[in-house]
Order: sequence, then C-alpha cells, then structure tokens
Amino acid sequence: MIFPPYLALLLFPAMLLLLELGRRFRLSRKHPVQSNAVEGAVFALFGLLLAFTFSGAVTRYDAHRQLLTQETNDIGTAYLRLDLLPASSQPALRQLFRDYTTSRLHLFDAVQEEVSPESQRLQREIWRQSVAAASAPGASADATKLLLPALNDMIDITATRQNAFNMHPPVIVFLLLFAFSLGCAFLAGYGMTAVPRNWLYIVALAAAVTLTIYATLEIEFPRQGLIRLTNTDNTLINLRSSMN
Repeated sequence: MIFPPYLALLLFPAMLLLLELGRRFRLSRKHPVQSNAVEGAVFALFGLLLAFTFSGAVTRYDAHRQLLTQETNDIGTAYLRLDLLPASSQPALRQLFRDYTTSRLHLFDAVQEEVSPESQRLQREIWRQSVAAASAPGASADATKLLLPALNDMIDITATRQNAFNMHPPVIVFLLLFAFSLGCAFLAGYGMTAVPRNWLYIVALAAAVTLTIYATLEIEFPRQGLIRLTNTDNTLINLRSSMN
C-alpha cells in the first residue's frame, strides 16, 4: 500500500488540536494524576518506532539506487557483448536494446514499479535472437558463454527491482506511527500546564514530529513526493543516449 507523503502534513493541525485537548483535560481536573512513568514509556516506544521506520526507509532507498545502477550496468554489459555476434545480426539486436532501455526509462514516473508487457516482449525477442545469433556462423566462440549469462542478468534484475521497489513495511506500522504521534501529542499537552500557553514549544513539537514522519514517507516512497532518484536515473538515461 502506498502512503503519499503529504498525508504526514495532516498531522500538524491534528497534533496541535490534541496538544490543546490534553492541556485542557489536565486543567479541568481538580487533582490531576502524575503519570510521568507512563508518559516516558509511551514517548520511548514512539521514538523507537520512528527511529526504526526511518532507518528502514533509508536502507530501502539506498537499495533502490543500487539496483537501478546494477540494471544499468547489466544492460550496458549485454549491449557491449553484442560485438561477439555476427555483424549481420547486430543491427536488429542493437535496435531492440534501444527500445528495451527506453521501455525501462518509462518506469521513472510510475507509482508502482512493474515490468511492462512491452519490456517483457522485448526481453523474449532479445533472448530469442541472441540465442540464434550466438550459434550462427561468424559468431565468436565465446558468444554463448559471455553474452547469454549477461542477458540472463539483465532480465533477472527487473524482477529484483520490482520486488525491492514495492517492498514496504506492513500498513500497521504506519498506522501505529500516526497513532503514537497523536497519542504523544495528547500526553505532551497533558503535561503543559503553564499559563499562558508556550506556543513555541507547542508548535516546535508538532512541527518536528510532522517533518520527521514526512521525511520518512518521502524516503520510503520515492517518486511520490519531492524526493526522486534523479541522479541514479541519469545513469540509465546516459546509457540510452550512448546507444544512438
């Protein structure tokens, strides 16, 4: 399930509201109960959940970049090894590689990364023609040993990228993150009894939590918000340009 990063921005007004509700609830009680131990435990759990979620998002983001670089290298290696085939077979295969690389570039704006039917068709055609050309007269003796494994890597990386890009924590983790942030806002407000209100602390707390969760969602779901994979995408774009 995709969580658009902008959903985190809704936390800011919600946390401000719960901070105020918690404060008023505390002031409305004649004999407020001290609950520092409970508050500390809840805040600690929230901090751990947020830290692990953020750390996991960064790890997966780095994995996305590495896999895109790996796919670019796999396509480039297979493309170079077309030189091992008979000269008459190379032009058609090089055009198929151009079309295939272009089809992979279209994933950059996709909400979820899927191997398109066009990419799958081109994979099958590239494999079919390469197998035939590798055993044809005029092919290098090493064509089968060097080209076909490179093609296999090029095809396999698409499934690896798809699985990695669509792999996220269970929905319950994000629901807990939002629930804990709102619960912590209420508890923080419950502990704020100063008159008048300290708006600096109130706004700072809501903003800090909101921005941290927003950044976590941005990193967890790249291409959905402000964070992109532009620098890494350029490696595949440059490879496609070099094929002309």
